[in-house]
Parts: sequence; structure tokens; C-alpha cells
Amino acid sequence: MSSVDTADLVLHSGKIWTGYGNPVAEAISILGNKVLASGSNAGITASVGSDTKVIDLGGRFAMPGLNDAHLHLISTGLLRGKVDATPDAAPTRSALVAALQARAAATPKGEWVTARGFDQTRYPDGLMPTALELDAALPDHPVSVTRACGHVTIVNSLALAQAGIDSATPNPDGGLIGRENGQLTGMLAENAQNLVYDVQPTPPLAQLIDAIEAGGHHLLQFGITSCMDAAVGQVDGMTEIEAYRQAERSGRLPVRVWATLLGDPGSSIVESCHAMGLVTGHGSDMFRIGGVKIFTDGSAGGRTAWMRQPYVGQPDNVGIQMLSDAQLFELVDRYAALGYTLVCHGIGDAAIDQLVRAYELVRAANPKHTSRHRIEHCGYVDDALNQRMLKAGVLPAPQQAFIYDFGDAYVSVLGPQRGLGSYPIGTWDRLGMKPSTGSDSPVCSPNPFPDLYAMLTRKTYKGTVMDASEILTPEQALRAYTENGAYSQSAESVKGRLEPGMLADIAVFSNDLLSAAPEKILRETRCEMTILDGRIVYDRG
Repeated sequence: MSSVDTADLVLHSGKIWTGYGNPVAEAISILGNKVLASGSNAGITASVGSDTKVIDLGGRFAMPGLNDAHLHLISTGLLRGKVDATPDAAPTRSALVAALQARAAATPKGEWVTARGFDQTRYPDGLMPTALELDAALPDHPVSVTRACGHVTIVNSLALAQAGIDSATPNPDGGLIGRENGQLTGMLAENAQNLVYDVQPTPPLAQLIDAIEAGGHHLLQFGITSCMDAAVGQVDGMTEIEAYRQAERSGRLPVRVWATLLGDPGSSIVESCHAMGLVTGHGSDMFRIGGVKIFTDGSAGGRTAWMRQPYVGQPDNVGIQMLSDAQLFELVDRYAALGYTLVCHGIGDAAIDQLVRAYELVRAANPKHTSRHRIEHCGYVDDALNQRMLKAGVLPAPQQAFIYDFGDAYVSVLGPQRGLGSYPIGTWDRLGMKPSTGSDSPVCSPNPFPDLYAMLTRKTYKGTVMDASEILTPEQALRAYTENGAYSQSAESVKGRLEPGMLADIAVFSNDLLSAAPEKILRETRCEMTILDGRIVYDRG
């Protein structure tokens, strides 16, 4: 055997899923950073040479590295500096307040105390925190507590004062300042959050690089080798692009990133990136410029997603429309003409309809247009919207972790008829729309097992079944997490399957994800090893 045929790395004696429709292999060989071959133990171990690293999988399950097709990597890394307000850490408002007070006790007076992750629908009384509550508990620190969805923040009076917000401050475009009986409640929704974010300390470049590295290593522990960073520029504009470039150059970028550029009016980094030649497709297999993100509405759980029909118990509330048709259509047309794929946020059916109309105009103006425009989240659709998306080549980019974490909240704010049909991934799969999946971390944990569990069962953390007709088979679920994510990034020719010549990104798990019971996947499965570019980058053992 020639040295060209000798593998650098061989994994054998496992159950290796190489991609949808392929037979399960026993072994796989890698040369450099590419897959050489897969097949039987006997066929693959023939490529073992004196310098080949050999790993006995001992019957464990291996598959293409997961692709979290929508998360916020920098924000995930920055979470370490915030108080954990998630339901597991703070199941009640009083527990949240106690955690904030503990942080305040270790923070000099006058400095910010920030938290992320609360979900008021999990509290026994279902109520959000208020400025009055935070004032009483933390009188000496400006405080901001961001909801899990990232679309609502509660602040105290010191924070409002620093931001220059009083009872006479008008709602900003695409934002809402909470008021009751003429008094501020401390609630800031959508663009109104920026009034407070703008006066909080901005992390320096070095901290952003640290966050990229920390967030990436966190993903590797779950077998995630690729991700989309869903709004680069949201924390500190072009400094984030520089952070990514320095992280890649210095070997501190642990995972492959498809970088989505923030394109909202007033905070867009698209023009600056375009001037540098950073358009969709530019870059390397580790860091590539993806699409442009525009926000069109908020979140369903926060009652700010833009719906055609009002929320339960709030007949005047259909959510928040961020942009007029004219504004959105102009932005989409301009960014598409500059060479960008559009990957815009739309959750409510009214927002999705607005986005589909914008994409249809781009397609009509140039029928040869080949960009794979996406709708991020894409929570609430009907048959007509799905058919229009299919015709226009628009891809849904949902997060099935939302079903597990927030499904019960959707039913409570939208009612059973709309709520149970949230994020219909089974329908999209049957229509051939190649739905991807992910976590939207730090909205949800990047832990893939609740996401997989939701795809296999449509169950929430409480056990509510969110329309069983949307259940996927194990192979369909794994395809959403790998190949479909790659397709949504126009990268299906290089990753998402373990076939000869494709990137050697591999995740090894403790249980067989094709045959294990969903409960076992959720509660007992661990990532044992992660391989990226043919190198072992995480080993639990």
C-alpha cells in the first residue's frame, strides 16, 4: 500500500452513521482533514500504517459533527459574566432576586449587575420582574435582567436613569417601553432594550476573543463542530469581525463559524463589511461570511412576535412589527444586490408573510437568483406560507430546542390551536424544505439532546405533546442537525456527511442516536469525543 493510501486516523469497531440514507459503517479512515473511506473493520484497517492513530470506538456511535445552524457564539461566551437567570438556576422571582443580590454584594456600588435567561411563564404566578422589585432589592446598582428569548429586558430605576428614560420618553421605532398608569414598569422590549445596552460597558476586543474561544470549546463538548453566529455586530459592531479574524489567525477559533452580519437600520455592519470585500461566501472553512440578519419581530413567549391574530387575554396585542414593508423591502433588495444571502428573523405569521413577500420580490426581479435565503426561527406558518416559501426557495431555520424549553409557554400565550403547531419541522421535512435546527444559544443551552428529544417526540419539558404529526424519525432528526444545516450555509459539498473527500468533522456519542429511546437520549447521552479537521479537539475520557 502506498503512503498516499495510508490513513492518519482510523476509528473502528463502532456504529458510524455517515449520512442520511447511507448504511451504518463499522470504521472510518481520515487523511489530513478529509474523510478517506468508511466501511467494514477489515476494509478500513487495511489503511493503517506505522504512523496511523487508531481509535477503538468499542461499539460507540459516531456521526458527522453537529451543525448548530443558529446561535450567538460571542454572546454564549460572554454569558460567564452574567447572573444565571434560567429556570434551573432561578425557578422563582425570589430566587432570581437572591442571585442578583449575591452578585451585587460582590460588585462595587454603582457598577452594573446583569442577568440573562428568565422565563416568567415558568414562575408560579407567571409574572415578570418589575423595576419596583429590583429597586427594593438592589438600590445601589443599575440592574438589567434579560429574558431567555433576548427580546425583553427588565431594568431598575438606576438603569432607567442612566439610559435617560423617563415617563415622557417615546417608544423608539420597533421598540416598547413598559408603562402602567403613567409609570415605568422597567420592561423594555425589542429596540427599546438598546437604550440601556448603549450605556452598559462594552467588552473590549480581548474579551470578545476570549468569548469566542470559550463559547467554541463549550460547543465542542456537545459534538458541535459548526455553527452560525446569528448576529455579528450586535455587541460591538465591527470589533466583532476583528475578534473573529484574530481568533482564527491565532488558533483560538475552536469551531467552524458561518457569520451572519447584523443589518438592522442604525446598527448595520453590512456596509463596512462590503467595503472590505466581506460578502456571503468570503472566507475559509473555519470562518466564512454568511448572510445578513434583519429583525422583523420579537418572540412568542415574550408576546412580541408579530402575529396576524392577537395574544390570548390581550386583544389589542399582536406583537411588534419592527419595520414597515417599504423599509424591509428596500433593505432586502439592497443587501441582495450587494451579494448577500438574507437570513432574517421572523417568528410570527405576520412577520413571516412580510419576509416572504420581500424575498418573492427579489426572486421576481432576478429569476436566476440562486441565494438560499432563510427565515430564522420561522415559528408560525400555514399551508399557504409554506407553499410560497417552497416556490421562492426560502429555507426555514427553526430551533427545536424551543419546543422542549418553551412549548408550554407558546400554548399559554397563543392558545392550543396555534401553540401546539409551533415550529412544524415534520411538515417542512415532508415538503423537502430542508429544515435545519439549533439552540439559539444563549436563548437555550447548546446541549443538543433536548433538541433531538423534541424532534423525536414533540414533547416539552413538562411532557406536553406539541402536535405529534410533526415528529421526525431519528435519521431525519440527525439530517436536520448535520446535512440540512450545511445546505442552509451552501456548504453541503464539504460537510454534513462523512463521505470521501468531505471534511473530517466527527462526533462520538455514548448512545446510538438512531436506536436509543428518546428519554435515554435526553437524560443519559454524552458526547464522548469530538474530531474537527481530522484532529481530536475534545475527549471526555
